[in-house]
Amino acid sequence: MTDLFSLKNKVAVITGATGLLGRQHCIALSHAGANIIVLDVSKYKSNKLASELKTESVGIQADVTDKESLLHAREVIISKFGRIDILVNNAAINDMFESPKSALEQSKFESYPLELWQKSFDVNVTGAFLCSQVFGSHMLQNKSGSIINIASTYGIVAPDQSLYVDKSGNQKFYKPPAYSTTKGAILSFTKYLAAYWGKEGIRVNALSPGGVENSQDEYFIEKYSSKTPLKRMAKPTDYKGALVFLASDASAYMTGANLVVDGGFTIW
Repeated sequence: MTDLFSLKNKVAVITGATGLLGRQHCIALSHAGANIIVLDVSKYKSNKLASELKTESVGIQADVTDKESLLHAREVIISKFGRIDILVNNAAINDMFESPKSALEQSKFESYPLELWQKSFDVNVTGAFLCSQVFGSHMLQNKSGSIINIASTYGIVAPDQSLYVDKSGNQKFYKPPAYSTTKGAILSFTKYLAAYWGKEGIRVNALSPGGVENSQDEYFIEKYSSKTPLKRMAKPTDYKGALVFLASDASAYMTGANLVVDGGFTIW
């Protein structure tokens, strides 16, 4: 059974690798034995994280919206490791507004800025498309590979905007439309690519995490937790097992699926 989950000698590319969950994705796959490509827009953070991992790992600065940047990254990876076995499309934008005062007005659907909508699609959807095209194309040579697209519960259900109301009953902001729409698109893209590359031995699955506790207001944490059967938000480490499962031979007969790990948030 241990061998089923082993990623020894595999090479895994993780995009958006130095973020809250990206970092945990790198650690999880490294602990399972994979050599990690820590791919992020920050050269310093990428190199630093790569140096902390237990397996042979490399930090690469790249922009998921720039195909030439990704092609260069692929050259570096193939030159060093000779193969790519796993791709985790994790890079994504989750809108952060400049100030609390402007957040409410900007996040309303009626006034949500077109440039934020387009930027989210560029990173969240086009980024996954380009990375799959560039890195997945190399997997074709070995007729083997696992692509994992990080989606979200908000790609399955609509945001409950009442979660973003403070203790006084004031709406602090709205969860914007771009995040949910792009994550829904990721789920459709996962099915498309699974069907297209299935005969080539490349599996494509999605992982839909729930909300992660990350220094939010205590009131928000309590409200979110009350909406889950497990009565808590996720810890950043709660997705490590699911990711290793999808990356490894433990899920060898699984493709085009969406693995939901959300404490039960979407069952109600």
